[in-house]
Amino acid sequence: MIPVSTVDIPPAAEELVLQVLKSGMLAQGPMVARFEQDFAALLGVRHAVAVNNGTTALVAALQVLDLAPGDEVLTSPFTFVATLNAILEAGATAVFADIGEEDFCLDPAAAAAAVGPRTRVLMPVHLYGQCADMAQLTALAEQHRLHLVEDAAQAHAAKFGDRFAGSFGLGCFSFYGTKNVTTGEGGMITTDDDELADRLRVLRNQGMRARYVYEMAGHNYRLTDLQAALAIPQLARLDETTARRQRNADRLRDGLADVPGLRLPRQLDGRRHVWHQFTVLLTDQAPVDREEFVAKLAERGVGSGIYYPKLVHDYDCYRGNPQVVPSELPVAKSVAERVVSLPVHPKLTDDDLDTIVASVRDVLKV
Repeated sequence: MIPVSTVDIPPAAEELVLQVLKSGMLAQGPMVARFEQDFAALLGVRHAVAVNNGTTALVAALQVLDLAPGDEVLTSPFTFVATLNAILEAGATAVFADIGEEDFCLDPAAAAAAVGPRTRVLMPVHLYGQCADMAQLTALAEQHRLHLVEDAAQAHAAKFGDRFAGSFGLGCFSFYGTKNVTTGEGGMITTDDDELADRLRVLRNQGMRARYVYEMAGHNYRLTDLQAALAIPQLARLDETTARRQRNADRLRDGLADVPGLRLPRQLDGRRHVWHQFTVLLTDQAPVDREEFVAKLAERGVGSGIYYPKLVHDYDCYRGNPQVVPSELPVAKSVAERVVSLPVHPKLTDDDLDTIVASVRDVLKV
């Protein structure tokens, strides 16, 4: 089976892991500091604060903004559930606006219409490796004096214009096992705000600046040096692995360009897509529905994924929650019913890509 994602840890990580094991410093230490410095340099930001996972990154970013009960975070309904869970954990109310069908990200016009008197945070989600329209969304945040928190969990080194995802506001990244850079579990918060960065570092360390000197009610959000050791070599080769993802995406687009019933993803003008996922849309012309499409691909040895089958608030556990404000979001609903992600990861061979293309064409009877 060709997997939809895979883990690829470079050999150089083994040496760094051994260094950590021999040092006896397994918790947050010099390797985490090195990882933070490298990540901040990559994005061109002043600060990068490592935490134990991507959800924590979102929670901590919201917590340092001192939101009050009833304050609203405006975000995308088409995202992984961590986006919503983080808002709830921070004590805020989640409000949603529709998405664009081209980039699958928060639509600026829909977001503008959804801003209300209690909106305090605008949280775009950079989905599948492509940035949201940060020119319009940044202007919207400035117009209404909103904090900007970027859910960049899938957008390592993605760009809008000449700026990286995570450099517009508080950037929140995940290093989960499927991400373009992985530590198994892990997260990072990026910012140019010195005060917020300082608060984040204290918050993640049980509210301590110095040992047993507590400045706030904090948490244990720390990353380990073992995890940082896995990530540092991946950052060093990120341009290379991203280029392979881009090449694979080009091969898939070329091979599937004339297939009826299939709408292919593309890199929008002025953006750098890092192809965390290659997500297609099945149209009304497709001769099979999504479930049959996925099943028939599996029969041919091609893995796939559905990210995401429902809108994030469309589950029983959120219905009736006063902190979750559902809306009619026709584009997002339609997209959720039709998306399928195909393998695009850098370990794919030319034969793998040929198999994926041939299998899709076969299933769709081209």
